[in-house]
Amino acid sequence: MEKYKLGDKVFDCPVGLASNAINGKWKLQILNLLSQEECMRYGNLKRRIEDVSEKMLIQHLRELEQDGLIERKLYPEVPPRVEYALTEVGRQIIPVIVALKQWGQLFRI
Repeated sequence: MEKYKLGDKVFDCPVGLASNAINGKWKLQILNLLSQEECMRYGNLKRRIEDVSEKMLIQHLRELEQDGLIERKLYPEVPPRVEYALTEVGRQIIPVIVALKQWGQLFRI
């Protein structure tokens, strides 16, 4: 049986890996926003994702970084500046996000 690895997690099923990678209320929204920009600062992400708490945004950003879908760049400035961007692996999810967006548009009111 083949094994699949994402970050430090190993899966028996590629669907399980993919589901785990985007599991979380805000992860797809984070990935969607980062797919539209070269990079984004934390404050921009926080403003653009309505209703996300600071705790959940930080948690999801850390998980996405640990899984290798996004990268975090810290600039040694005062005050510190942090930017997030999709990695090459993270960019591979863009067609999935586009398909989900198109599917979601079927439910317009």
